[in-house]
Amino acid sequence: MSDVPDAAPRAVVVTASDRAAAGQYDDVSGPLLVDGLRALGMDVAAPVVVPDGMPVERALRAAVADGAALVLTTGGTGLAPRDMTPEATLAVVDRVVPGIAEALRADAVRRGVPAGVLSRGVAGVAGRTLVVNVAGSTGAARDALEVLADVLPHALSQLAGGDHPA
Repeated sequence: MSDVPDAAPRAVVVTASDRAAAGQYDDVSGPLLVDGLRALGMDVAAPVVVPDGMPVERALRAAVADGAALVLTTGGTGLAPRDMTPEATLAVVDRVVPGIAEALRADAVRRGVPAGVLSRGVAGVAGRTLVVNVAGSTGAARDALEVLADVLPHALSQLAGGDHPA
């Protein structure tokens, strides 16, 4: 018998955007990630939209405490002074998973988006929750889902207590 649950893994999407949180414009990358995660068989509600900085850290801690298997953030990974999502993430995770962030940046460059190397996004594990930062554009969100689709089942299985496939 496996320790891995049969239910769909629960995910949370956190959109880090001062302007979307203030109602100045609609969040578009968060809903795209939600739809993509649902298509991958995950249980996910509407995105949590917060200003960048400490509110991101609070949202991440809440998702981890609530038992989410996966948290994807969107936005706040660039070089602007208010882009603090990686720092908020590093304050929450116990262990980094650098290969995920590296794969997202490499994929952006491969797709002809040279500015992808400017993303400071990180990925890591907080308890049994995988946290991944995604850049805030819709293109980055779509591309991240494609990159993550093949690795998420194994990563989440391992975090839930599963073993390596035979």
